[in-house]
Amino acid sequence: MLTDLRLRDFRCFENLAVDLARGTNFFLGLNGQGKTTILEAACVLLRLQSQRVSSLAPAIQVGKNSFGLRGIFDGHELEFRYGRLQRRVTFDRVEQRTFQEYLRIARVVSFANSDIELVHGGSDARRRYLDFLGTQINVTYRPTLRAYERALRARNALLKSLMPRTRERAAYDSMLLHHGAQLLRLRQEIAAILAPSATAAYARISGGHETLELQFLPGASEDFRRDLVHSREEEARLRQTVVGPHRDDFELRIDGMRAPQYASEGQQRSAALALKIAQAEAFHRFSDKTAPLLLIDDIFGELDPERRNALLDHLPLNSQKLITATAMPWRSEITADAIYELRDRQPVRERRT
Repeated sequence: MLTDLRLRDFRCFENLAVDLARGTNFFLGLNGQGKTTILEAACVLLRLQSQRVSSLAPAIQVGKNSFGLRGIFDGHELEFRYGRLQRRVTFDRVEQRTFQEYLRIARVVSFANSDIELVHGGSDARRRYLDFLGTQINVTYRPTLRAYERALRARNALLKSLMPRTRERAAYDSMLLHHGAQLLRLRQEIAAILAPSATAAYARISGGHETLELQFLPGASEDFRRDLVHSREEEARLRQTVVGPHRDDFELRIDGMRAPQYASEGQQRSAALALKIAQAEAFHRFSDKTAPLLLIDDIFGELDPERRNALLDHLPLNSQKLITATAMPWRSEITADAIYELRDRQPVRERRT
């Protein structure tokens, strides 16, 4: 459990300290008070990445050169300092040269209104969803992903040159094929883990009246090399790699119909919730039964009471939750261990009566 969180020069906060309860923590306040930033800081501290954006540079407060995050998680002291030129990670006051052991300590699942993009948005969001899970349950996933991204950037740079030499191109193809085949296999495994859990979660949310199917759509066939050869003409025209895991996707169907085209907004939101519940269940199964930290960012206002209750009823029981909202008209329906109201960007803890 994350029992202490401290921010320095992180987005709108110059200095902030929050002592968190071990169960359900609510952060209430108007938009612009920094509720989402607190959740983001927890994610960045534990996972060294944001659930909101791909780059951490914008999180550095305007006019500053770096940010710092500290916290206590399950009795361990964590610290992450990030600057434009360097980053520093310490675990129990010992600086970490590699992040593998550090990243094993905690798992995070983030719920947000933008999750509906997983259903009707572009494939980038769905790949990030797979990657966010993969990097947390498989220690080889992150280095494999980074290696493929490097190989892809290098090959695309070569394709942009006027006349890439055959021997040079073969070398770049070899790197892409090697790392791409590994990443493709890992994503297929992740999708296979998620699919039945998402189906079961959607059935619970919908009361069993509808079915959800998740089908992985690989960006290359089992014969990746052949796909590259067959795409030569299109690559020459576009000057970029057109097949490979960077084109991976998955499709969602509700009662056999493609969700982006035929599902209602309510059904799409239910499908997005099912995907996140499946993610949480996967963490619980693949990390010594340890429940993930759940970051639930201002989504209750968009959910009707049935979907809200279905979400709360099917989250891991022993998970710590950080939840934001602008108001809590449904407060009596939820047991909260701590409620903070943000005033002038400072959290004031509500006293229990």
